[in-house]
Amino acid sequence: MSTIPVKNTKGKKTGEYTLSDDLLVFDKGLQSVQDAVVAYLANQRQGSASTLGKAEVAGSNRKLWKQKGTGRARTGFRQSPIWRGGGVTFGPKPRNYRKTISRRQARLAFQRAFSENVAAGQVFVLENLALSEPKTKEFAAILKNLEVRVGLVITDAVDQNLILASRNIPKVEITTAASVNTYQLVRYPLIMVTKDALPALEQRLSSEKAASTSGG
Repeated sequence: MSTIPVKNTKGKKTGEYTLSDDLLVFDKGLQSVQDAVVAYLANQRQGSASTLGKAEVAGSNRKLWKQKGTGRARTGFRQSPIWRGGGVTFGPKPRNYRKTISRRQARLAFQRAFSENVAAGQVFVLENLALSEPKTKEFAAILKNLEVRVGLVITDAVDQNLILASRNIPKVEITTAASVNTYQLVRYPLIMVTKDALPALEQRLSSEKAASTSGG
């Protein structure tokens, strides 16, 4: 069994939450975590960078000046890459950077990433995180009580007050137990899970455990 501290919004420890070892995995999945992070970052790229080659630059093919007698270097047309405004040699063209991994691999990566955070003591449970109104000052005060400057907050459902209150606070991200991904678990040094989000998060870990240990 692994225990996770439970804290209130004042930063005081109020108890411990026991997480079954059946939900955690430490003996495999490191490569899956690597593959999941690489795939996530690759899929964020638009791949829309584009440059013009010498055949695509507008302009005449007329030779700029005669070959001999001017005291200048020999030259061809103005679209040549050696001239400013000319074509780009081996420049980028639109491409698809998308990478895919199997569902089983993605599930194992998620579980291994969360397990590593638990083992490192980088996860704790928040008793409650309800804001009366979308005030950044109120949410910033809670983070100060918890001594959190960089972290990920996992909630049960989308809370507009919390989202609006947190959007001006750098290095703190709000997500839900249903949508949190492996990259987020790896990126942030501290994971805060609201008490209401624990059942959904455990359900994900449980189903991913079953999927990762099944044949395929």
